[in-house]
Amino acid sequence: MTRLVSFGVLLGLVVLFGLLSLRVLAAFLLPLLLAAMLVVIFGPLHRWLRARLQAPQWLAAGLTTAFVLVLVLVPLGLLVARAGGDAVSIVRRPDGVRLDPQVLDRLVAAVNDAVGLHVTSEDVNAELRGLAESVAGPIARRAPAVIVKFVIGVIVMIVSFFYFLADGPRMLEGVTRLIPLDRRYQWQLLEEFEEISRAVVSSTLLAAIVQAVLAGIGYAVAGLDGVFLLTVLTFLGALVPFIGAAAVWGSASLWLLFFAQDSWAAAGLAVWGVLVVSTIDNVIKPLVLQGQSKLHPLLALLSVLGGVGALGPVGIFVGPIAVAFLQAALTMLQTELGVLGGRETAPAEGPPGHSPGDGVAGETVARVKSSGP
Repeated sequence: MTRLVSFGVLLGLVVLFGLLSLRVLAAFLLPLLLAAMLVVIFGPLHRWLRARLQAPQWLAAGLTTAFVLVLVLVPLGLLVARAGGDAVSIVRRPDGVRLDPQVLDRLVAAVNDAVGLHVTSEDVNAELRGLAESVAGPIARRAPAVIVKFVIGVIVMIVSFFYFLADGPRMLEGVTRLIPLDRRYQWQLLEEFEEISRAVVSSTLLAAIVQAVLAGIGYAVAGLDGVFLLTVLTFLGALVPFIGAAAVWGSASLWLLFFAQDSWAAAGLAVWGVLVVSTIDNVIKPLVLQGQSKLHPLLALLSVLGGVGALGPVGIFVGPIAVAFLQAALTMLQTELGVLGGRETAPAEGPPGHSPGDGVAGETVARVKSSGP
């Protein structure tokens, strides 16, 4: 009886402090998840540096972190500089962002005839200025806090990436000893995380790059200025589902229609965006996800869309991972039911053809397997 009471108290403490810790760390879950996914992608480079240089774990982790920073920050800086140059040149043009008054007068007249209003161009301009101020004001006020939060998140991601590389095996081994689940099942979940993380990152980046290139072709054919800037913006928008590339090519089509007064170019860009640019995303992501993971193409697509709808942008990563974990957990449950029923043997040590060290959790897998269940 005393032991049951003690167990109940311990279980309550675990739940209480687990929820408290989750609340404390909630703001850093996305940076930590991104750091773990970077470890999956650049883990082979880390192991190669360590073996090639015969360097300590922390030194190889530092070199890998520095390489990733240079690999990401330098191209990103060049892209931002080039895109910023295009933006400045467009803004400095005296007619770059000015709506022709005659076009506005015709639009207002058409609306008045259609709905029976008596609105003037001055009323529309005043409303637009008020709308712009109401939208830009809160954004400007929140900008410092958003920038600070973003910088802190990047720092947390970089530091976590370094420590995951330097102390990852020991961290994972410590966690596996605390979780009351068969070690071989924990290993399967680690491998599932590695597999789906690589698939999600590669599918998201590949789809965004292809969409940006196709949209850039459309911008060039339509005769738009700042094609490079628009292409970069399309790539960034394509990384966010439900906003996507359509936010950029759609705005460009409207600009061609109302500002440049080129209805044919506007219609052509809109058709190209709907039929090609935004459609290719729904082809690439499911194919890559299904090709690099065990998810069915339909399930892969729904996991991404549903994850974003439920969790926001982080759902791009969490949705497929959650669905893959559920699929793996159901397979494990089926195996356990077979073992309990005497129809099957205990789970195998790993998938056929796999050897410790193939994945980012290789060192941990070796330790877990050697220590037994």
